[in-house]
Amino acid sequence: MSDPTADLVPLAFADLPGWRETLLAPTFRAFRRAAPHRLASPPRTEALGVDASALLDAARAALALPEDADEATARAFFETRFAPLRVAPHGDAPFLTGYFEPELAGTRRPDDPRFPVPLLARPADLVDVDDATRPATMAPTYAFARATPDGLVPFFDRGEIEDGALVGRGLELVFLGEPVDAFFVHVQGSVRVRLVEGGVVRLAYAAKAGHPYTSIGRLAIERGLIAAEAMTLDALRDWLKSHPVEARALMRENRSYVFFAEQTGLDDALGAVAASGVQLTPGVSLAVDRRLHTFGVPIFLDADLPLGTAGASVPFRRLMLADDTGSAIVGPARGDVFVGLGDEAGEIAGRIRHGPRAFVVLAPKGEGTA
Repeated sequence: MSDPTADLVPLAFADLPGWRETLLAPTFRAFRRAAPHRLASPPRTEALGVDASALLDAARAALALPEDADEATARAFFETRFAPLRVAPHGDAPFLTGYFEPELAGTRRPDDPRFPVPLLARPADLVDVDDATRPATMAPTYAFARATPDGLVPFFDRGEIEDGALVGRGLELVFLGEPVDAFFVHVQGSVRVRLVEGGVVRLAYAAKAGHPYTSIGRLAIERGLIAAEAMTLDALRDWLKSHPVEARALMRENRSYVFFAEQTGLDDALGAVAASGVQLTPGVSLAVDRRLHTFGVPIFLDADLPLGTAGASVPFRRLMLADDTGSAIVGPARGDVFVGLGDEAGEIAGRIRHGPRAFVVLAPKGEGTA
């Protein structure tokens, strides 16, 4: 199989390094947990051609198995109902990063001077656009625009919003203490806010202003602010907080701005509701390019990642699920590993910038196949 961005090369499970030793029950449980949602809101077959209808057959089959299926059952399920296809990109090599759900202090009160930085809800005049509705003068990468009496125009960018373009609309959901922390919540796409007045609020991505995402970490390396070999999420955060004036200007070069929605009734052990509509599972959920990958498809990774003591690289052979996406996740073998929740997960996620040896899609075979 192939499309303009990659070839999908058929393999046998025996060809996958470490497959026999990989624990599959956690991935099966996440796949089964997501099955009711997949059946109620079927994913689309995307450009790489992994059949969404066959994935629904697999979801039905998973629901017929015990929720606490053991390793043997999980292995039989995946090996019977899926076929491995190595993703061989035509362009950029396979690449992995990591992301997490931050936990930060904050408030709902707009008058607390300790917390001056708002996270905003989606504005009413921010509308989705596609190839049929996007004005000819607007770049084809824009998926959102601002509705005005004179038609659709680009929405305000980060700098304009920070300068007050949306003040007075009542969009503030919570307030955080640090502009840098708020910036990284935008990058991660979700947050748990421990309210100083009591309680916890969980927010997740609702929309974005539509402008292209720019990696300020890449800009910091190119400008010699941080050495490439020293670049981690923590290193970038530390530099930004110790250079507040320069940081404000640098963060504004990422014109992309994210809006949030409050999520309630979630399982506290899982992450926020992802782009595919299911809660993220730490160590199992993977963000992918949604234009190419069918949501819910299993993806096997073979890599060395800095998950050991003091960031030492250790083998990472894991069957993930394509649950999420992100502005920076572009390409057929580009993945963002959801590490988990809180500061420790953030430290780990910030170290992951690695090329896997293998990025293998497990394509569902469909009903009645073996």
